[in-house]
Amino acid sequence: MKYFFSTLKWIFFIAVFFVVHAYLTGNSHIFKTLKNTVLKGRLGPSVDTKNVFNTRKVNIGKPQPWIEDSMFGKLTLSPNERKEIEKYQTLSFLVVKNNKIIYEEYWQGYSSSSNTNSWSMAKSILSILTGAAIKEDKIKSVEQNVSDFLPEYNGTGLKIKHLLTMSSGINFKEQYKNPYGYTAKALYGNDLVKLNKKYKVNNIPGKYFSYLSGNSQLLSFVLQKATGKTVSQYASEKLWKKIGAEHPAYWSLDHKGGNEKGFCCFHSNARDFAKIGQLMLQHGIWGNDTILPTQYYNQSIALAPTMQLDGKPNDLYGYQWWIIKYKGLDIFYARGIDGQYIIDIPSKNMVVVRLGRKRNDTKKNGHPLDFYIYTDAALSIVN
Repeated sequence: MKYFFSTLKWIFFIAVFFVVHAYLTGNSHIFKTLKNTVLKGRLGPSVDTKNVFNTRKVNIGKPQPWIEDSMFGKLTLSPNERKEIEKYQTLSFLVVKNNKIIYEEYWQGYSSSSNTNSWSMAKSILSILTGAAIKEDKIKSVEQNVSDFLPEYNGTGLKIKHLLTMSSGINFKEQYKNPYGYTAKALYGNDLVKLNKKYKVNNIPGKYFSYLSGNSQLLSFVLQKATGKTVSQYASEKLWKKIGAEHPAYWSLDHKGGNEKGFCCFHSNARDFAKIGQLMLQHGIWGNDTILPTQYYNQSIALAPTMQLDGKPNDLYGYQWWIIKYKGLDIFYARGIDGQYIIDIPSKNMVVVRLGRKRNDTKKNGHPLDFYIYTDAALSIVN
């Protein structure tokens, strides 16, 4: 019994030390991190995070429901395609062809109105909003200095295009399983402005492509300064209302009334995500509205003139869009860490949306293996 109480005493002292140390070192985010990962039996967060964080509503305008193709409901996945798709706990799989839904399926009780986290697909949304701000002359061009909006970057040579192309040279680190890394602090912390100010430009901006969520977060700060609106307000005005989204979206914040987690965490559904893909298929034009300038649109989905860290030319990334040539097809897409995808195949006039809980972390030519599974399945369906 004496040993038991002695052990309890040491556990208590260790716990107190851990708590005090976390607060004194600015790592109080660790408690929310553990609560939503390890204590729920997983190493990463769930896609169902709408109620985990404070959010800001992205309002809709007049909904424009999708038209369903005459083949809708008549097409099926092959047994092997279904096996591969379900292996990664897919929640939604939707294919649009010629501006009509041709295939749609949901799993685990999800539906066309279910909200899930976009994760890093939000970065591609930021790219669209940046183009919209340029069209409005809120931002002069991608060549404009970031310091015009965020004075702390004065003298660094950092431009808007460097944030878009993930070539800022800032010493962010992309570590998904490190509870003390930037992404954990950005996701579970409560002050994104304070967090980002800890990181500095320590390499030549515009030279090396390095995928870092902090770049997108900075871009969201620039958008707020440039437009005088929250990112959610601007997204509602320049994107969600324009494309006739059917349901409001919700963007996670660092605290109540605070800043959007611009690098992630835009909560919506497969049908409305597909409208983002359709907008990009239509060169940034929706009906009579030109949302993106032509030059900006073309640069968005073209490979940025940067180098990878190994010295090879960038063959993966544009303005927050991933780019690949696959089976002779030019494809660009948005992606999130749990296998969230908005895939555009312009020559086929196709949009593919996949939402789910897992992805294959193994990459082929820089792209996750499950990307090929969903792309192949969609091509098979329309053929």
